[in-house]
Amino acid sequence: MTSETDLIPAPRSVEGPMRCGVLIGQGTTLWAAPGTETTERWLRSTVGAAVGVPLRPGPEDARDAVRLHLDDSLEPEAYRLSVIADGGVEIRGGGPAGVFWGAQTLRQLLGPEAFRRAPVRPGIRYGIPHQVIEDSPRFRWRGLMLDVARHFTPKEGVLRYLDLMAAHKLNVFHFHLTDDQGWRLRIERYPRLTEVGSWRTRTKFGHRASPLWEEKPHGGHYTQDDIREIVAYAAERHITVVPEIDVPGHSQAAVAAYPELGNTDVIDTTALSVWDSWGISPNVLAPTDNTLRFYEGVFEEVLELFPSEFIHVGGDECPKDQWRASPAAQARIKELGLADEDGLQSWFIGHFAKWLSARGRRLIGWDEILEGGIAEGAAVSSWRGYGGGIAAARAGHDVVMCPEQYVYLDHRQAGGADEPVPIGYVRTLEDVYRFDPVPAALDESQARRILGTQANVWTEVMEDHARVDYQAFPRLAAFAEVAWSALPASGERDFAGFERRMAAHYRRLDALGVAYRPPAGPLPWQQRPGVPGRPLDGLPPAR
Repeated sequence: MTSETDLIPAPRSVEGPMRCGVLIGQGTTLWAAPGTETTERWLRSTVGAAVGVPLRPGPEDARDAVRLHLDDSLEPEAYRLSVIADGGVEIRGGGPAGVFWGAQTLRQLLGPEAFRRAPVRPGIRYGIPHQVIEDSPRFRWRGLMLDVARHFTPKEGVLRYLDLMAAHKLNVFHFHLTDDQGWRLRIERYPRLTEVGSWRTRTKFGHRASPLWEEKPHGGHYTQDDIREIVAYAAERHITVVPEIDVPGHSQAAVAAYPELGNTDVIDTTALSVWDSWGISPNVLAPTDNTLRFYEGVFEEVLELFPSEFIHVGGDECPKDQWRASPAAQARIKELGLADEDGLQSWFIGHFAKWLSARGRRLIGWDEILEGGIAEGAAVSSWRGYGGGIAAARAGHDVVMCPEQYVYLDHRQAGGADEPVPIGYVRTLEDVYRFDPVPAALDESQARRILGTQANVWTEVMEDHARVDYQAFPRLAAFAEVAWSALPASGERDFAGFERRMAAHYRRLDALGVAYRPPAGPLPWQQRPGVPGRPLDGLPPAR
């Protein structure tokens, strides 16, 4: 029989649970088959440390053992978790990732104490009812984008979010490293990118129309060893890190560091600094050979640090006014036989699509890269709605669905006056839960182009990790279920049942120290009275 559990994301099937089961305690041993070593280490160092159980190595046939197996009859990320009375716990995964996701489910079955860093009830045994859970993900790309350019997240905060992703079975970390307001990645051949580009003198507090400023420098960057550590830490948790280096727009920090990258025949680029406000800067990269060579140098170092299949190049929100006024840009349009400035941007992005492809990688960009034509093999992050993703899928391109109308977690969670720095439309926990990444407009073959989905956290009005937590949670838990679970159609989903399961999940988030938005509304210290946002009323436009 199938029984409802309090697991999040919801598994595909649960047989049981029955009253009898397995006790996890000091005598419980851990047996791990070859190929499951990352999960073996994680269970001992994280779960075992939390509940005070050493999980010493033991024989496969030990009565109360936890056993980890690979099973090629399962899909790579699928798992079967069996809790058998008098038989211990067995996790079978189709691949190492499947075993790891099964271990994440075991952690939830142990209770909220398993989400702490040290035991609060040492010496007790943890009972798990007899049951069999079979599970596998709906999508291969289950992503979270974290913007560390607008407000810097120190390395420890990034590692913390990788742990939070793993706890929710998310497996792609989109690392937004550069923007107008800061360049966060050390590039050895271009040291001024971080020496100059990683710091701004002050920061707008609230929406860009706010009169308030935080009058102190803000910044920070990651060394290349920091990045290697982050990538390795993610890999241990079966998370792929996809870096984003934004071109040709959202590049004022780079131009401030190296003025020759800008449109020097239009403005005095030597007078530019790292931008201290929000919005879309008019200061974009010049479409010159010098700029192409510079960014090829940047991407050469990026490829050494990030082994991911995809490299994100942004491509969004690139104002064309400077190109229209630039004799050099206009000459390049003529030289290339392009129709207009949109074609020039397409040429710019297409250059790096070919450059990356020649090195065995794939370009992905925001849906503006469709304008003027998209390079063969490029993939699209569809953010302005479903429209860009639909067009890309119909044209034979892979798509990650992340429409702002559903999964931009910087948008406010409720309409109350107490919401801190309210941005955009109200997007409730239920709104996120009812999001479907696959548009009905696609036929079956086109729908296969949807690699998956991603929630985006833009940090203009999130000055620290507590603000990020508040905006991300609990909505990220709902998103994780959308990305992983085989849910019914949007209108048929059991949101009331999800809320019941969230009652248990809030206790896990408490143990993890997540400063989520409580169901009843923000706590006093989560509010930001007097800091202007930009709330929009009504339903967001469907696009």
